[in-house]
Amino acid sequence: MEWENQTILVEFFLKGLSGYPRLELLFYVLVLIMYVVILLGNGTLILISILDSHLHTPMYFFLGNLSFLDICYTTVSIPPVLVSFLSEKKTISFSGCAVQMFLGLAMGTTECVLLGMMAFDRYVAICNPLRYSVIMSKGSYVPMAAGSWIIGVVNSAVQTGCVVQLPFCRNNVINHFTCEILAVMKLACADISGNEFIMLVATTLFIMTPLLLIIISYTLIIISILRIRSSEGRSKVFSTCSAHLTVVIIFYGTILFMYMKPKSKETLNSDDMDATDKLVSVFYGVMTPMINPLIYSLRNKDVKEAVKHLLRRKVFNK
Repeated sequence: MEWENQTILVEFFLKGLSGYPRLELLFYVLVLIMYVVILLGNGTLILISILDSHLHTPMYFFLGNLSFLDICYTTVSIPPVLVSFLSEKKTISFSGCAVQMFLGLAMGTTECVLLGMMAFDRYVAICNPLRYSVIMSKGSYVPMAAGSWIIGVVNSAVQTGCVVQLPFCRNNVINHFTCEILAVMKLACADISGNEFIMLVATTLFIMTPLLLIIISYTLIIISILRIRSSEGRSKVFSTCSAHLTVVIIFYGTILFMYMKPKSKETLNSDDMDATDKLVSVFYGVMTPMINPLIYSLRNKDVKEAVKHLLRRKVFNK
């Protein structure tokens, strides 16, 4: 039939937790509180890294980028989700969905690459401390951070561009909180094997390759730490990278759980995402950006000292 080859949908329905009205109200309050914490926590880290000259180093430059990225990522997804929790009409326009797909994928890809860059920075700092200032000069770490953003934007532009060109017909129910690209792709009334191949290549390049870099970097870091004779020295060196390692484990652990866990035959043949997947999706999209600044502030002496210094300076100036 002729209509099967045409994109006739003008909006999508975001299912989310529409079958659980009580949970929606609970999640609205929780997600709103988390979003405020995300803005305050990450905003404070950015402010500290700018105002305190002691934190004008590659590590905190990357951390500032990560905090800004978390603010952007959550601002793209959380406000629409909060509105949908309180609205009976949980729809989004086709163009709005495309923008959400593009921004979400761009931020997610950028974070993967940026975490890889941060791992390399920690490797150089611990394994090649005498050459650190040469290798990680401003002429190196600024392009590294900028490259992370460019890779995220380019990857997202290519994948989103391929998805919006697909024909969408009758089915417009996205079983997700937001326009997640894979969930949207599966609604197309056309062969999506080409899109899936592009996604596989992009996943390998921009998710698994940074993960491999992180694994190699921390393997070499651990070997270097074990060579230190004193336990106090080992503890001091490991503390410089423990915060980043914790963030990596939470971030990649959640991604691997979501996309690589074995699925039952019933789940594979069903359009419904089970409750566990939806809760993990919330954890990935909200909890991780909220936890990041807490981890870096609680487990990092430099950040604690910077906060104390700025507070003392503000008090004395009054």
